[in-house]
Amino acid sequence: MGLLTIGAFARASRLSPKALRLYDELGLLAPARVDPATGYRFYAPEQLERARLVAWLRRLGMPLARIKGVCALDAPVAAREIRAFWAQVEADTAARRDLASFLVDHLSRKDPAMSAVNEHLALRYAALSDRGLVRESNQDTVHAGSRLLAVADGCGSAGASASAAAIGALKHLEAGGLPGGDLLGILEDAVEQAARAVGAVAGPGAAPEEAGTTLTAMLWTGSQLALVHIGDCRVHLLRDGQLFQITHDHTVVQSMLDEGRITEAEAASHPQRSMLVRALGAGADGRPDMRLHDVRADDRYLLCSDGLSAVVTTDEIHRVLAAAAEPGQATRELVALANDSGGPDNVSCVVADVIPLPG
Repeated sequence: MGLLTIGAFARASRLSPKALRLYDELGLLAPARVDPATGYRFYAPEQLERARLVAWLRRLGMPLARIKGVCALDAPVAAREIRAFWAQVEADTAARRDLASFLVDHLSRKDPAMSAVNEHLALRYAALSDRGLVRESNQDTVHAGSRLLAVADGCGSAGASASAAAIGALKHLEAGGLPGGDLLGILEDAVEQAARAVGAVAGPGAAPEEAGTTLTAMLWTGSQLALVHIGDCRVHLLRDGQLFQITHDHTVVQSMLDEGRITEAEAASHPQRSMLVRALGAGADGRPDMRLHDVRADDRYLLCSDGLSAVVTTDEIHRVLAAAAEPGQATRELVALANDSGGPDNVSCVVADVIPLPG
């Protein structure tokens, strides 16, 4: 079979002539021949397979630059790249789904005023932070109060100041009389204030590695806990004897896991397991995950830095949370477990129980 005109090739590949001209200009799908006199483009039949792949990848929503890279790969490698792309799409969709759920839940409530506290439930809480056995200083900061629970894990030469500044910027949320009806706005403002506070620690022109921090916080609204999460601190919920992790790490390794590039076993010893893809600091991606959690009496929440989760197994965390009589005992035992495992990092824990009030 001879060369196909651009019109015939467009019909066969299900790509429009306009798209074919664009892909030629981008070097994605060059014609086999261009008539020097008329400029007409002609395509070889064997180019149809690549053209159809391009068409399908565009239907997936893959950017043209990434499609160009995929088309240059051998089939097995291209398949892994497509799998990784779609895993990222699903992760992004999940994040938008969480935000949509947050908005629906928030807007559906008859009285969303944050000042209306449930008279029958309250928080009982404790916080503990420890330098560990290896680090020279403690760059973690924790806070536990009647409305605000928070953990921040600083990094860089001014990491301790950065984590303290981030949590310090949230402490006004402990005050009563917060504006009602705009919980999402309140949380967004709080994150922006924390980002500005961290920026002030770093100073103008500072490199990202000089002062940055993660931030994971929960705000008690009276009947719910509103979560803000940036980085790799974690929140666990113990409910009816079962333990659930309700945050998702913002790390390079977690992204690779999500995309199917590595296994859980490989992630545990990966050299980049602590490298963040989201944090507060100069030039960092500080977009938070946000969601609402309806609480129940006898729920127990754990907020912890990766100094705990990196060295203590989930089973051990579950055992301690299930057995400890009160939050202070749980924090002490969890920190001790991290140090018994070598204490390679600062370790911080906040444990909060949802308790029924008398009457």
